[in-house]
Order: sequence, then structure tokens, then C-alpha cells
Amino acid sequence: MGERIALLGSTGSIGTQALDIISKYPERFVVEVLVAGNNLDLLTKQALLFQPDSVVIANPEHYLELKENLHNTNIKVYAGNDAIDQVVTSASVDVVIASIVGYSGVRPTISAIKAGKKVALANKESLVVAGEIIGRLVRESGSLIIPVDSEHSAIFQCLVGESGNPVEKITLTASGGPFLNFTEEMLKKVKPCDALKHPNWNMGCKVTIDSASLMNKGLEVIEAKWLFDLTPEQISVVIHPQSIIHSFVHFADGSVKAQLGVPDMRVPILYSLTYPDRLQSDLPRLKLNDCKPLTFIDPDVKKFRNLSLAYEALSKGGNMPCILNAANEIAVNAFLDSKIEFTQMPDIVEYTMEKSFYSATPDLNFLELTDTEARNTALSFVNKLQKEK
Repeated sequence: MGERIALLGSTGSIGTQALDIISKYPERFVVEVLVAGNNLDLLTKQALLFQPDSVVIANPEHYLELKENLHNTNIKVYAGNDAIDQVVTSASVDVVIASIVGYSGVRPTISAIKAGKKVALANKESLVVAGEIIGRLVRESGSLIIPVDSEHSAIFQCLVGESGNPVEKITLTASGGPFLNFTEEMLKKVKPCDALKHPNWNMGCKVTIDSASLMNKGLEVIEAKWLFDLTPEQISVVIHPQSIIHSFVHFADGSVKAQLGVPDMRVPILYSLTYPDRLQSDLPRLKLNDCKPLTFIDPDVKKFRNLSLAYEALSKGGNMPCILNAANEIAVNAFLDSKIEFTQMPDIVEYTMEKSFYSATPDLNFLELTDTEARNTALSFVNKLQKEK
């Protein structure tokens, strides 16, 4: 029997791509648990196809319909956040793919780590919000975190075999999104449909907007600090529009290692599940002679202020990254609902960071309160901006 997988966020972009990978290796992986938020129809189709032991729908309103959809099967059906926490700690689960987007993915990720599971981590918010706490829990439980993000997977791969060798710094690459060459005036006129057209990657709505605003890279900077035990000064960002080099590690002797590949999330997903092995795959191959010239430029943090706000939150530490993340989630939703302009998203984040209560040493309960308070503060500012329209 193969490794038994609990897939959190099965109907999202990472989740659907993970199932595509899993389906190609039936002797290696077994889908034990599927978890989704609201997408009842797709979760039903996935459950009927993969026949997991159990499925969980986070929204309890869909429970009865999901149970009816699966009544002719032996699949157990649950609903609600408590059920998610319980299934990830089950003895029947070997690996948890944590791909629920946003703050809602933090709690089940922590539950999986406490239970000592191997975690394929695609929910960057977990380490953004509670990196220090998670680091301690990993050491206590013996859990193993393998990053799924292409950039962090690249760093992870470059560090394999380098145990004990001093790292000078790392460089995370960013595509720059669809508005890399826009002026500030052009950015003010951007619509949600424009921002959702990423030039290279197939991602969900929230991550795509974050990529366009460079907040995604800011969150990755914070995540990298905790994944690789680095200082903010050791983490740099470079814009690489072709998305071929996924990140670099700079070593103390002057050597630089990079990981390259086509921009396809299934590659790091597969590696996160098979590490330290590499399995034969039919995924697209990189042909360097067919690539456009590879270019690298510094990010414009004046035009894309979210990246500098993320560095500021990381430097301050405590609950400030949690405040940054909560405000950004509100800002992204407001932009997607056409309530604010693209360029007002960093205004909301900055305002919330200034107005929220700061704690240098928050515990998990305080982070819960911080998240709620920051969202309310951000929402009030969104309402203020709407009235001023």
C-alpha cells in the first residue's frame, strides 16, 4: 500500500494539480482524505473518482447534500473546521498536503504538524502568521515540512547535500506579474479580470492577485525566513519574467546554485511527495535552446509597495506578519469585488499595520484575536475608501 494522503484544499489550483500527479502513481500514493471549502460539485466528482476513506466540506451548509451525493459509497462524510483538524491527525494519514489558501489553512496545518505528519506545505500563510510557533512545534513533534511553492522548493532542492555549509543569502525569483511594465497611472485603471491573467503560472484567484501586486513574493520572503532559518537581510528578490529559474542559493565560498524548470506547479508538488526520491514523470521538459533570453531586474518597491510592507512586517516580527496577511486578504477580496482600485490594496495593508495592536511575543490565541482585529480594521478602511469614491 502506498503513502496515504490527506489533501486539504482539493478543489483549488494546487489541489487539482496534486490529484493529477497522484493519479499517475497509484502504486505509490493513496488518497485517504479530501477536504474542500465550498466547491460541492467538484469535491463530489473527486470523491467518486478517488474513493477516499473520508471527505470533509468546511462549510457545514453543504453537508447534507454532499452526504446524499455519496450515499451509494462507503466514503465517510464530515463537515466543519473541527472535522478537518481531526482527519489530519488520524493514524491512517501519512502525508498532509496543506493547500487551503489563506488564513483558514493555518489551523489544520498546525494540527498536522502537532501530530508529527509529513506536511507538503503550499499554505504559505501558516509560516507567515505563526512561523516561530510552527518551528517549535516541528522540533517537538518530529514533523517534516517539505515546501510546495516553486521558489521554496527550489531553495530546498539547492540545499540538499549542503548540510553544514554556510549560506550567505538566498534570492527568490518573481515573474513580476502582468503589470510589470505598467506606470502608476496605468495601475490605477487595472480591473480584476486584467489582474487574473498571469503570464506564466496557473494559480487560484487570490494567489494570482497577490502575484500581480508582489504581495505573494512578500509572503514568500517571510515564509523563507522560517523555512530556512535566515535573517531578513539574507533574503533578496529579483524579477525574472520568464519564470525559468525558480530561485538561487548563494554560499559562503561565492558559489551560487539555482533550480530551473518549466513553470508548472506539478513539478514541485511531485518532489514534495517523493523527497528524497525523484520519480520518472511525463511532465514537460525544459529546453533551454527554445527559451527566450533570461532577464533579471530589481523589483520596483515604490510602484509595488506590498513587497516593502512585507519586509517591514518581517523585521518587526511578533504579530505584525499576521496583521499584514489579514489586511491583505481583505484588500484582495475588496479588489476582486471591484470595491477598491488595484493601487489601494497596499494603502489598506499599511493603514492596518499602523492601527493594529502590536505584540512582540504572541501565542496562537493572541494571533487569532490579531487576525480578527486586523480584518475589522481593514474592512473599515475599505468602507471609508468606498464612501470617498
